Amino acid sequence: MRSLSIGATGMLAQQLNVEVISHNIANLNTTAFQRRRAEFQDLLYQNLRRVGSNSSDAGTIVPAGVQVGLGVRTAAVYRITEQGNLSLTENPLDVAINGNGYFQITLPNGDTAYTRAGSMQLDADGQIVTVDGFTVDPGLTVPQNAIDISINASGEVLVSLDGQTAPQNVGQFQLATFPNEAGLIAVGDNLFLETPASGTPVTGTPGSTGFGTLQQGFLETSNVNVVEEITNLISAQRAYEMNSKVIETSDQMMQTVSNIR
Repeated sequence: MRSLSIGATGMLAQQLNVEVISHNIANLNTTAFQRRRAEFQDLLYQNLRRVGSNSSDAGTIVPAGVQVGLGVRTAAVYRITEQGNLSLTENPLDVAINGNGYFQITLPNGDTAYTRAGSMQLDADGQIVTVDGFTVDPGLTVPQNAIDISINASGEVLVSLDGQTAPQNVGQFQLATFPNEAGLIAVGDNLFLETPASGTPVTGTPGSTGFGTLQQGFLETSNVNVVEEITNLISAQRAYEMNSKVIETSDQMMQTVSNIR
């Protein structure tokens, strides 16, 4: 019976749906995490009576036909790029992006990765790096005798030096935007890589046209809505149960046929 395999495709789809939801909930407190949503498509159809075919020699047309679907499949796991809330930390090296854009990160192999997680630190040379020690482009170095660090909305890094009144500008953050942010591929550690689907990055200074501004002392929180995720989890669980019920019913029908004497 087709219903056995159809029900199985439904159970597999809802299993993946639950996995996506659990990933969202697990990253509820991950800085700048962007939630995912599973997208599904119906499978091929078997035409038992083709719509539009002739039903008589007089040229009458079948108005609807008979099509039997073969189930469901996963089409995509889409990343929702809406911004999360900004959480006050008062750490001078915590920087949140308010609006569009990604920080550019130089990986150890020389590739450029992108992130919205602005929890920065200083390495042994005073260079601004990520929590994993990767350099934040364009490579900003804070002098060792700096007593205060200020990052304004346009990304300029100003430091106050011991014995000097006027702050010193040591560089400016650059942001990158993409035609299709959802096309970036996630590689873990809050990092993304460019793909043909994302398009070529456009770089610019924070606050310029098309780019967000920076907020020092803040971090962007996850955009996961826990109430929505729990609701989706319940819906996925019920859909899984109903698909399993389809398989159970199909088995009972086959058992009835086999018991006919």
